[in-house]
Amino acid sequence: MTVISVPQAFNEEDLYVDLRSIVDAPLFLKCEGFNFAGSIKLKAATEMVESAERDGVLTPDSVLIESSSGNLGVALAMIAASRGYRFLCVTDPRCNLSTRRLMEALGSQVHIVTEPDPVGGFLGARIDYVQAMCGSDPRFVWLNQYRNPGNWRAHFKRTAPAIARDFPDLDVLFVGAGTTGTLMGCARFFREWHRPVHVVAVDAVGSVTFGGPPARRMIPGLGSAVRPALLDDSYVDEVVLVEEADTLRACHRLAHRGFLFGGSTGTVVSGAASWLARNGEPGVTAVAIAPDLGERYLDTVYQTNWLDDLFGKDVLEPVEAGRPFRESLSRPTAEATADALLSHRSGATVTPLPLPRSGS
Repeated sequence: MTVISVPQAFNEEDLYVDLRSIVDAPLFLKCEGFNFAGSIKLKAATEMVESAERDGVLTPDSVLIESSSGNLGVALAMIAASRGYRFLCVTDPRCNLSTRRLMEALGSQVHIVTEPDPVGGFLGARIDYVQAMCGSDPRFVWLNQYRNPGNWRAHFKRTAPAIARDFPDLDVLFVGAGTTGTLMGCARFFREWHRPVHVVAVDAVGSVTFGGPPARRMIPGLGSAVRPALLDDSYVDEVVLVEEADTLRACHRLAHRGFLFGGSTGTVVSGAASWLARNGEPGVTAVAIAPDLGERYLDTVYQTNWLDDLFGKDVLEPVEAGRPFRESLSRPTAEATADALLSHRSGATVTPLPLPRSGS
């Protein structure tokens, strides 16, 4: 029996889905969405909040503020409700409506930035707003998931050791790249492990994280309009880029087999499948991390009008025709690997916003 008194005390750590019959490749999917926050972001949120409490940064008067496309916002809203903090999430129009409503149901306040920054896109505009709010009132505390070492440390301490325990013969690990906290925590852990593990970062086409050109991205979660400060690409062995159309196809193919996952998971599964189609060898042990579940995407990824309007009526044609997973991958995705990886090595105006109400 498991008995808890705070929601962040529970997280299902050891659940995997064997995807071999779905993606035609030896791939195990680590499911991170089975907690009260519904995503892997609960780990980073918990680590960052507890670290801020230990350092005396968070006090009863503090108001947490964070930029998030959704999942971290929900995790922080849940922890804030549990610990009695007020929380303001700054997001943008790509954040799913159900996610915004969930944060508000937990007593948090949500501000939507409607105009992207000319250079940094919506992410840059969100960060500008957060910084301006912090400058306007000392009660605001920004944990800053984009630079906070607690973001990657959570996965160095929990996610990667759990995978290592369950798969002692691990050969390849696929991790989606958003803030790169999960990626960096896992990559740092396996760099020190007793056997070499090939760490493959999965990113969205249109993200600038690994030096690619910016382009429209409609699915929140992975990808970035600004290079993540946490990223140290010396720990990354390879990068796979995924078209959003392939993300959608992966999500729907999984759903047709009874597994409803979120957009970030669809991206990771699509990237892993394309990599294994080219590089997989008999006996390879491969794990991919699924950051989220699919309920929050019912109005977008799984909504016919949304798909038709943004991606065209035939975007799901390969899935509906029952074509094998590998054949349904678009050609650019199947060829987008890490050849270009590491080629780059080497004051906002604030609309007054009332503070979130204490106890609400």
